[in-house]
Amino acid sequence: MTEKKPNTTNHTDRRPDCVTEIRMGNTVLVVSGFFKKDTTVTAADKMMKVLEAETAATHKPSYTA
Repeated sequence: MTEKKPNTTNHTDRRPDCVTEIRMGNTVLVVSGFFKKDTTVTAADKMMKVLEAETAATHKPSYTA
């Protein structure tokens, strides 16, 4: 079936924090994600920053009467 190749450039002893499988035709992409161990920022905090940046970058049309 599929051959698993060891990743020698980014070796870690811990398990990934999230794993996502995406199917594209006959190919399955497996993405593993790791979070920083000593972080104090939550995913909700990061998403709030993204939304604030998008809101600040959005051009608001000027209304003329």
